[in-house]
Amino acid sequence: MEGVPVKNPSKLPDGEREKLMWEKIRAGESIENPDEMSDDYYQNLVTLMLQQADSELAGAFGYVPWIMKAPTTEEKLAVANIVKDEVRHARAMYRLLEDLGIDVDAHVARHDYTLRVDMKSDDLKDKRAADDRRVNIFYYTIDTWADFVMFQFCMDRGAGHQLEDVRKSTYGPWKREIERIFKEEMMHVNHGDYWVKKMALDHPTKPEVQAALEKWYPRTMNIFGKPKTHRNEVYRKYGLKLRDNDEVRKAFAHEVSLKCSEWALRLPDWKPEWEKIAEDGVISG
Repeated sequence: MEGVPVKNPSKLPDGEREKLMWEKIRAGESIENPDEMSDDYYQNLVTLMLQQADSELAGAFGYVPWIMKAPTTEEKLAVANIVKDEVRHARAMYRLLEDLGIDVDAHVARHDYTLRVDMKSDDLKDKRAADDRRVNIFYYTIDTWADFVMFQFCMDRGAGHQLEDVRKSTYGPWKREIERIFKEEMMHVNHGDYWVKKMALDHPTKPEVQAALEKWYPRTMNIFGKPKTHRNEVYRKYGLKLRDNDEVRKAFAHEVSLKCSEWALRLPDWKPEWEKIAEDGVISG
């Protein structure tokens, strides 16, 4: 991670920390601080937490214009509250990273979280448009209200499926914070569901929401990573994830399929181009 220190700040030898870490994991106890984690555990944990923190902040900035452009005053307030939630989620994650010795202010100052690529450009697939750690779907512009609510319907739902694993993480501070974040993320999903259903069942707006589904569904399917990767095995070994990438993707796809059938939306075909998909799924916000 360029520009991000990933050296465990503990003064204890790595071997001593690794022994203590495995004793706690095997006893079903949570890891609580850097003195209880090996260097490798620390590095993988920081990687996942930075992905989530940067995604939360970038997502919030992408939503800001929709405070002004939302269709009603009620929705302007709803979007403002969603932005507030996402910034709080980012700050909560950065606070946990500070506890792990990361210079968060220096990290954030290095990046432009307002950066977006044109929706008409080629899909990023496994590429990032810059060197921050956000999930690449957060580089795309949100151009219409249908895009906004479909992003919640797809991406926030996908994030929720990934955060399900974190709710049982071996790292206690992250696990406890996710319980608070998860509840608010589900409220965002419900907001997207309400509007996608409303637009799908209204004849004049159905084509717009169908077009939005065709944009965001494939991009969300790409965020989960390839099946059976070495990195996923490492995450699972340490209890930082519980499931294979493809298990999480299939759970998300099944839920979306049920919603689309109920509201007479056509679920787009998605054929994985594994060579263009990141090796491992990322933790998004």
